[in-house]
Amino acid sequence: MSKAADILDGLLQELRRGVITLGVLGQLHSPQYGYSLVNTLEAKGLMVEPGSLYPLLRRLEGQGLLESTWDTNEARPRKYYCLSPLGKEVYARLCGEWRTLASTVETVIAKGESEDGFDQ
Repeated sequence: MSKAADILDGLLQELRRGVITLGVLGQLHSPQYGYSLVNTLEAKGLMVEPGSLYPLLRRLEGQGLLESTWDTNEARPRKYYCLSPLGKEVYARLCGEWRTLASTVETVIAKGESEDGFDQ
């Protein structure tokens, strides 16, 4: 792999980390268990590995953004996650920040492309 590809891979991982958090929070207005969440996100075009998702869910729960309950009615117990009241508040604010940031970045990118003559 080239140096540019290595650098790009690292930068994309950093960028995806925050986007995945926002995507996960956005899907937990109703309870879901981990595997269903992976499938829901994938169906919407956001790929997340279970090995990355479960630590994220534990971290968000530890921060008080998620609540969880166990369903033991199935043959295989499942832990369901849902936004807590704090999680709903943080998610709403995070969405506003995302929209502002995305708009600003689009402006910066467009200005940089027009000034530099750079076009993908």
